[in-house]
Amino acid sequence: MTKRLFAGQSEYILLSLPCIIFYILFAYMPMYGAIIAFKDFQLGDTIFSAPWVGLKWFKDFFGSISFWRLMKNTLLINFYSLIFGFPIPIIFALVLNEIRLRKFKRFVQTVSYAPYFISTVVIVGILYNFFGYGHGVVNNILESLGYERIRFFLQSEYFRPLYIGSGIWQSFGYSSIIYIAAMSGVNVELYEAAVIDGASRLQQIWHVTLPAIRPTIVILLILNFGRLMSEGFEKIILMYSPATYDVADVISTYVYRRGLVQMEFSFSTAIGLYNSVLNFILLIVANAASRRISGISLW
Repeated sequence: MTKRLFAGQSEYILLSLPCIIFYILFAYMPMYGAIIAFKDFQLGDTIFSAPWVGLKWFKDFFGSISFWRLMKNTLLINFYSLIFGFPIPIIFALVLNEIRLRKFKRFVQTVSYAPYFISTVVIVGILYNFFGYGHGVVNNILESLGYERIRFFLQSEYFRPLYIGSGIWQSFGYSSIIYIAAMSGVNVELYEAAVIDGASRLQQIWHVTLPAIRPTIVILLILNFGRLMSEGFEKIILMYSPATYDVADVISTYVYRRGLVQMEFSFSTAIGLYNSVLNFILLIVANAASRRISGISLW
């Protein structure tokens, strides 16, 4: 039976082998290193020779004064990014789908995709050029209008809008690709039938296009819920300062500081492991809720 299974699919298996090998080497094999979350690992120790301490690091983290601040900041940044950022690629894809001028459509797509390929360092540099206190374009405009300059990067109330807004601008065009691809598979006869029934363009979008791409939207929403407690530390580290820790410090930046800067390897590994388990639970819950409510799920 195994021979029959592989006989007609050998080409596909060979094509998938590099991907499988990559994940085995760089995703599954390093997992044994998570053991140090339950050990007191120091420089010079091996993973297996370090002494066991059980749940000590987890208890220290849960009992620390930073725990609730980190949980709140991580959740809020990701939740706001989801609320404000998730619908925009869908809306953008719907608008693009209605454009009939092909050259203009391609131009808009190219311009919208470009920010995604700009490095994080350059994106933050652009933010400083626009919102910097001394030479920022926005502050220059404010000053010319008679207002005082604002220290955007040193005032907590501006950190989240800057971080989330720049993230949306950078990724909405690229994120719309999958929705545009889903729309290209919608049966043209459905639109023709809607036109015959007297449906306007907006009614066609609401009653034909959106229902057709609904499974794609739901699947991506579930995946986003699975990352609700994860946030990349690179951009935050480039943007935040001790003055904005109260709103900007998240679990990943805390892990970076405690693990790589202060060299508390076991403690930071315990926090990272906790965060990964929490994201896994959120993914399971979101998938179950979606299956019950909409009948669409990952499994």
